[in-house]
Amino acid sequence: MNTNFDAVKLAVEAATGGKNTILFDDLGNPSIMVRIPKFKISDVIAGGSQNVHPAFIVNGVEKDEIYISKYQNIIVNDRAYSLPMQDPKTYINFDQAKKACESKGKGWHLMTNAEWAAIALWCKKNGYYPRGNNNYGCDISYPHEKGVKTYEYEGKTGRVGTGSGPVTWAHDGSDSGIYDLNGNVWEWVGGLRLKDGEIQVIADNNAAAGVDMGANSSLWKAIKKDGSLVAPGSADTLKFDYTVDPGTASANKGLAKLVTTLSHKQTSESPYSAGAFEDLTADSGITVPEILKSLAIMPHGEKDNHGDHLWMRNIGERLSFRGGSFATSSPAGVFALRLVNPRSTSSHELGFRSAFVNL
Repeated sequence: MNTNFDAVKLAVEAATGGKNTILFDDLGNPSIMVRIPKFKISDVIAGGSQNVHPAFIVNGVEKDEIYISKYQNIIVNDRAYSLPMQDPKTYINFDQAKKACESKGKGWHLMTNAEWAAIALWCKKNGYYPRGNNNYGCDISYPHEKGVKTYEYEGKTGRVGTGSGPVTWAHDGSDSGIYDLNGNVWEWVGGLRLKDGEIQVIADNNAAAGVDMGANSSLWKAIKKDGSLVAPGSADTLKFDYTVDPGTASANKGLAKLVTTLSHKQTSESPYSAGAFEDLTADSGITVPEILKSLAIMPHGEKDNHGDHLWMRNIGERLSFRGGSFATSSPAGVFALRLVNPRSTSSHELGFRSAFVNL
């Protein structure tokens, strides 16, 4: 290890009380990371079980901590890095983002939905929702909060430099937090998808282990009403459906609903569902299982009216991205979830971040 990097690593840890550190990939190149210590579901969901949150279980082994990129990532020599004041990498599809993370060496991976959910639930439990670049360089509700422009879009500020906003844009409201989880660019996350409306996950945080997340991977599992994981296509698995006929026009057809049988499966790519995440409901006869709450796929507890949205299409494979972009406005936030796009999607509003776990 470079002794200069060693000294910087120690300085970062000292300055943040160990909350931040520098981790090196297998070529010795640095990324600034935020350490998230293990916690139980009951620590973030009132009345939740004493089970460890799934973000801290990889291949059946509990992990004392996970490390999340402090910043949305850039790519250098086909590898992902977390560094400040950079224009985040965009125009990258799901499989490219996954590869850029895993190429860094053992334990490096595309941030998973389980990890993102753990942080979102921590934010809600602590009553703090980070703000961010969700309105062309500033926060929609706090327009005086701005980042440093790195990309112009239609004559306005688009993306801003990673971590260039105020501390209110960090997940814990401090310099030691994870930046830009609300806005700037949407972020691919691993381990969650819709397949023809069926909610499918990769168990626990196994998606952090560099596993196959291809369209035909056998690791994708559907979810029964009791929260158990079963083979996709099994009877009475949990799905997202429209509450009205979606038709074929490109239009928002309202908030999705949790069901076991699709009544309004779309036949055209064009329509989509969108609405406030906290307003999601389930069909009668469904008690939302804890797994959906712990993975921030369904809401829990008292409404905080934070306005984050869920979007979905119930046709084909839809990979997940989180957080919002510079153009998302008030529906952006730590609970914002898009289950609308295929894995091939590439956009100036879509990026990613890597994470690390000791394997």
